[in-house]
Amino acid sequence: MAATATSLPIAEHAHPDPVHLKRVGLWLFFFSESILFGLFLSARFFLEGIEAEHLDQALGLGITIVLLLSSVTAYTAETAIEHDRRGIAIWGLIGTILLGLVFAAGVGVEWSTAEFSRHEAFGTVFFSMTGLHASHVVSGIVLLVLALIQLLRGRFNSKDHWPISGVVMYWHFVDVVWVFYYPALYLVQGV
Repeated sequence: MAATATSLPIAEHAHPDPVHLKRVGLWLFFFSESILFGLFLSARFFLEGIEAEHLDQALGLGITIVLLLSSVTAYTAETAIEHDRRGIAIWGLIGTILLGLVFAAGVGVEWSTAEFSRHEAFGTVFFSMTGLHASHVVSGIVLLVLALIQLLRGRFNSKDHWPISGVVMYWHFVDVVWVFYYPALYLVQGV
């Protein structure tokens, strides 16, 4: 009996798409970060009996609006580079960076004018939640600046723009986290 060799068809794409792998990795990162942010949010409501201290409602709303507007400029930048509109993409990233800096400065003002201590229950929760979030905003600003530098050097176009898409997805994620943090800190008075 003669042995016959059978050949298996080789897939056209034997190697996975690197952008797809990066996208999956980013979503896994978002999942793990969601758990972290969720634990901090849960702590806000788990610590029964802590009364929310007086916060500057106008400042809280203002920085929230600024952060939400930054999502619009980030989306504009991403959409522009997808259509090879480099100039608009540059201004979209610059706008996002500036709005992110305004948000971070607003958080700094809130911290410096807070009428409560980080040693009090609400203070611990407030400074922990806003500190965690602000650190992610600052990280996002750094990533946006790096993407902007690469864009200014002509690195991205409609066919190759994953780093901009990735950083914009990260920025939107950080914005969505604030959508949950803002009411928990500024609007809910007692639990």
